[in-house]
Amino acid sequence: QVQLVESGGSSVQPGGSLRLSCAASGFTADHYAIGWFRQAPGKEREGVSCISSSPSSTYYRDSVKGRFTISRDKAKNTVYLQMNSLKPEDTAVYYCAAEGYCSGYVLRRGQYWGQGTQVTVSS
Repeated sequence: QVQLVESGGSSVQPGGSLRLSCAASGFTADHYAIGWFRQAPGKEREGVSCISSSPSSTYYRDSVKGRFTISRDKAKNTVYLQMNSLKPEDTAVYYCAAEGYCSGYVLRRGQYWGQGTQVTVSS
């Protein structure tokens, strides 16, 4: 059974850091493109970052470049999103998705989705 499980969301102050995890099961994540998305209250879901299958090229939306880093841990079959210098506008539910392809920082045609993890940035 294919499954993606996000974790690592929390409440942090502006300037803080979080690392989100997207743990895959039922398939080898390294063989697929993986994307991170987020959805803030009252807003549409938006792509945040994408990592392609081998070679693992990475892509970021402009507003997170230099602050967020997407990476893979093949041994753990997990993709991470390291988020530094967090801002209130980063507040959202973050989702990971797999399969499809990276169209820049947006994963297109993602077939598998996680349930999301809440990130709140507030003082």
